[in-house]
Amino acid sequence: MIPEEIKSYIIDFQKKELPKLIKRELKIDGSNKIKSIIGPRRAGKTYFMYQKIEELISSGVKKENIIYLNFEDPILIDINFKEVKEIIKLHWQIYPQSTKTKLHIFIDEPQNIKKWEIALRSLHDERFNIFLTGSSSKLLSKEIATSLRGRTLSYTLLPFSFKEFIRINSISIDTRPSSREKSILLNLLDEYLEFGGFPEISLEKDKETKLRIINEYFNLVIYRDIVDRYKIKNTYLIRWLIRSLIISFSKEFSIHKAYLVLKSKGVKVSKNTLYLYVSMLQDSLFVFFIEKYDHSIRKREFSINKTYLCDPCFTKLAEISKDKGKKMENVVFLELKRRKNILTEIFYWKNLNHEVDFVVKQGPKIKQLIQVCHNIEDYDTRKRELRALLKASRELKCKELLIITYDYEAEERIKSKKIKFIPLWRWLL
Repeated sequence: MIPEEIKSYIIDFQKKELPKLIKRELKIDGSNKIKSIIGPRRAGKTYFMYQKIEELISSGVKKENIIYLNFEDPILIDINFKEVKEIIKLHWQIYPQSTKTKLHIFIDEPQNIKKWEIALRSLHDERFNIFLTGSSSKLLSKEIATSLRGRTLSYTLLPFSFKEFIRINSISIDTRPSSREKSILLNLLDEYLEFGGFPEISLEKDKETKLRIINEYFNLVIYRDIVDRYKIKNTYLIRWLIRSLIISFSKEFSIHKAYLVLKSKGVKVSKNTLYLYVSMLQDSLFVFFIEKYDHSIRKREFSINKTYLCDPCFTKLAEISKDKGKKMENVVFLELKRRKNILTEIFYWKNLNHEVDFVVKQGPKIKQLIQVCHNIEDYDTRKRELRALLKASRELKCKELLIITYDYEAEERIKSKKIKFIPLWRWLL
């Protein structure tokens, strides 16, 4: 460590203006624990930390009481875990007034320091307010929790919600929009369903460039988050598996069936390997799974799970982008995940003849049943969706029934059950 270089780094941050930000809606509580921000690659975790810095300054905290350390910066790249505390001391030397109040420390890419967890545990024990984030290719949420031994709370940052997506387009939100405003909202919703909410993609206007960025993200997930991290040699298998998961988005995905398909192609692979690869993709937050609801926890664990992508943009890679209903379902899942609290669980429900997209369980109680349907005004579709919802309502003893549509709004009583129909754009807002 060269002290003069570190001092220059500290001063540069103090004098540097924060980048222009799109305000994110993720709420962080005031806990004294380390706040770990996790999420898919390129979801905006570093910029979220800038947002928290800006909020601190707006609340009256002096910038000299804030330290930002990016351990991918060339000046900090060779720092060892013992020298992290020395950086704090150098900051105090430059800004002696900061010794009299609490320091807020923001740390990006800590995994570049060997034994980083020792440094962070030491800083936490000295009562600093610490925010932490890192690349999923090198630092997984479960590794953060294990390494910091109860000193951290993890928060998941997903790509832009629809409300955030509207914000970057400078559109004012009205709960009762005019016909013109509603047309604008629906156009934006179509774009959101097609290209998703990754910040860089959302800000890009050229569709060809958007597709190039999506493909680049796809390759980053494969090669940095999976192949490089786990030293995987069979890149064909991981590519095939990812594409199979993309094709299966908003549907059940059976590893056993995937195994049989590969076997029929003459690909030698064990089920355990497939389970391992799927687990890796879950760890990188590229894909999420929900279980089929059953009163028996054991039966839930052995059910075939439904799969959802971290962002609908990846469906562009599998030539299935025209399935708007499934994209709507994926977007609803992601929004449910953003809104869920620690007691909330999300399932799907299915019997031999019927299926309900989402069962929202709050503690021991089923709070809500949700169907997602693009064209509820089609007679056969409406009949199928309502029949499944009413059947699940009776079996699960749940009265709060919701159908999220593309643009149909109503409240109806069917067989003594009240069912609310709400357009996706309104529900998302």
